[in-house]
Amino acid sequence: MLRGLLPNRYQNNTAFQPIFGWRRGTLGAHTVQRTGEENDLTRNRSLAAALAVLGTAALALTVLTGLAGATSKKDSITGAGSTFVAPLVAQWTAHYSAADINYSAVGSGAGIAQISARTVDFGASDAPMTKDQFSACHGCVQIPWAFAATSLPYNVSGVGYGLKLTGPIVANIYLGHIKKWNDKRIKAINKGVNLPNEDIVPIYRSDGSGTSYNFTDYLSHVSKEWKNKIGKGTQPAFPVGVGARGSSGVAAKLGSTPGGITYVDVAYAYKNAYHIAKLRNRAGRFILPTVRSLTVVSKTVKRVPKGNAISVVDPPKTVKFGYPLCTFTWVIVPIQTAKAPQLKSFINWAVTKGQSYGHPLLFLPIPKVVVTAAKKTTAKLHT
Repeated sequence: MLRGLLPNRYQNNTAFQPIFGWRRGTLGAHTVQRTGEENDLTRNRSLAAALAVLGTAALALTVLTGLAGATSKKDSITGAGSTFVAPLVAQWTAHYSAADINYSAVGSGAGIAQISARTVDFGASDAPMTKDQFSACHGCVQIPWAFAATSLPYNVSGVGYGLKLTGPIVANIYLGHIKKWNDKRIKAINKGVNLPNEDIVPIYRSDGSGTSYNFTDYLSHVSKEWKNKIGKGTQPAFPVGVGARGSSGVAAKLGSTPGGITYVDVAYAYKNAYHIAKLRNRAGRFILPTVRSLTVVSKTVKRVPKGNAISVVDPPKTVKFGYPLCTFTWVIVPIQTAKAPQLKSFINWAVTKGQSYGHPLLFLPIPKVVVTAAKKTTAKLHT
């Protein structure tokens, strides 16, 4: 059962929340570039429509899994953590047959706390663990198992898809320096857009969040003031704005907040049909999170550092079409655990065959060098 995965209208009491009607490559077909730019709104609507099928499909599987569950004697694995990766874990739950996967999308911070307390078999986080967290987890390892992006959706009156933003502008919004959508710095890069004299409402994650880490890691790369005053972390002290819990929480808050802007994994933004910003990369291009713009960033990973902590935000200007706010996510497991055989099987499947289920959600296959590192770390697990 996946708890906290999606807004309420997509939740039901089943261990599976599959997404039917998606074919591998569907999203790629909706992100074909036009003279170097993405075909934005029309093509992404198709993805949003596909995501809406989730509720009906999951309801249908409730009956099927109920019948099958009566005689099932499969092993079970419990996990908790990242809401960012939860849509992908939902797909894995639906397609992995060797064990029942029960995952609670409670946020990266809570996931790390639960695996540290051994109340679950694995945790999931979009932020690499700190030294203190490793110490508190008593013999845990972090294994990269997914790659995606954080989008910047907004709710600005009269403004359509693809508003252009830069890293310094976003940092100044969240620092409280830019307060209106018609600020001259935003107008200067959005010629011809009728920006309203509307208050900007920054929305952030109030819970411990790996998405917050990814977002603030990026802001620390592009803004010295942000780096010096706030820094990066899973629960940073945002100086302005309003908070909400979980990916679905900030997505819902954005929908009810005129003038709002937030950061959330791209699957939630597409599913809610939100307008997403084009973010300027170091090559000076304004880029949307798409299959192409994520793929070119993933290809920059040539080695995996010890401990598997990988940061790919703000890639170099040689990555001309790269989206600057990408991230890996990690599964966190104890090296010694009674569930070592089941975890090894599941994680090895997730980083290989399981990668194919992420494409419609804009989770792209992790690079081969990362797969190798993941398998090497997974091999350390033992009973």
